[in-house]
Amino acid sequence: MGVVYKARDTRLNRLAAIKVLPPAATISQERKLRFFQEARAASALNHPNIITVYEIDRTDGVDFIAMEFVEGKTLDRLIPGRGMRLRDLFKYSVQIADALAAAHGAGIVHRDLKPGNVMVTETGLVKVLDFGLAKLTQPAEVSDTDLTRTMKGPGGGLRTTEGTVLGTAAYMSPEQAEGLEVDTRSDIFSFGLLLYEMVTGHRAFQGASQMSTVAAIIMQEPVPVGEAAPGLPGELERLINRCLRKDRNQRWQAMADVKITLEELKREEDAGRLALGAAKARPLRRPAGWVVALVVVAAAAALLGAWLGGGRGAAGRPAYDLRPLTADSGLTFQPAISPDGTLLAYASDRAGNGVSTCGSGRSPAASPSSSRRRRWTTWSPRFPPTAARSPSARTGTAAGSF
Repeated sequence: MGVVYKARDTRLNRLAAIKVLPPAATISQERKLRFFQEARAASALNHPNIITVYEIDRTDGVDFIAMEFVEGKTLDRLIPGRGMRLRDLFKYSVQIADALAAAHGAGIVHRDLKPGNVMVTETGLVKVLDFGLAKLTQPAEVSDTDLTRTMKGPGGGLRTTEGTVLGTAAYMSPEQAEGLEVDTRSDIFSFGLLLYEMVTGHRAFQGASQMSTVAAIIMQEPVPVGEAAPGLPGELERLINRCLRKDRNQRWQAMADVKITLEELKREEDAGRLALGAAKARPLRRPAGWVVALVVVAAAAALLGAWLGGGRGAAGRPAYDLRPLTADSGLTFQPAISPDGTLLAYASDRAGNGVSTCGSGRSPAASPSSSRRRRWTTWSPRFPPTAARSPSARTGTAAGSF
């Protein structure tokens, strides 16, 4: 929430980021006191992955936070549509986990961890933003139970405005969405949502509205990360799944443990020893019958074209000269070429059986035969003395005809 301006500190001659808070965020005096207290606590954190808070003040009726200016891009602008490479994911996530572990050690819960609150410099250095808007887990002098709950409207429902000091709907933990007391394990759930998005390229829970998104976080399970990102290492998949358990007692209990596990996975990945999970093969759809028939016809046509005229004029392939071998006006069938390739024997439904000189187009020898019998042309093993024979002939073979 709020508007951030780039400014220059004229006294120290350095750039700074000035976050101006809208009046709605500071309307309650008690909330302002709690806000100032938590901002002071966050400013005491000294960690390379946590943005430095210089001061929080009020001028001309406007509350503001002066912070370290970081040149870079927010994480949401660096996550590709299909998810990050493992090398980049481990590089950034280890730094985020380290920052959260340090904050938790100081008794601070972030409550608004999301890609837009993580800045990455050109050198790959991560800075977690907005710790000044976090919640103290230690007892506070000013008691304001509303600050430990999601922001409620007059009717008790969630407000529809995106992003408040108490969290962003798509990155809330179930207990945070239900208005229950939160502790460091709430940040672990939000960190799991962050990892899920870094791995898959999309949010784990995304409804049509803020209300439906919150309902999904409370009641539904996300698409398994192993299905959303096939081939993900099994250890990383289990780490994310444990972060996203609805029951906070079943999650990781300390961010320091999550950080150590991520560091181990990063070392394995850097050394090339991290085993990737087996990608689940999608079942192949059986092609329709007409598709198979079409493919067969196309293949047959291609083979016929290659046999009859393929490569005509093409380099390295012979050209074929097609000539008629019979002059019979009827149906000729069952051709058989003589062993020396000079004669063609065939059967005819009109002229009987015949023999033609290959390439001549003439039928020098023919013998009538009954059309009721099926004719099969073969050449005698005693060729050339005997020309051809037909199994329908009663007398073995006849020279020149059958």
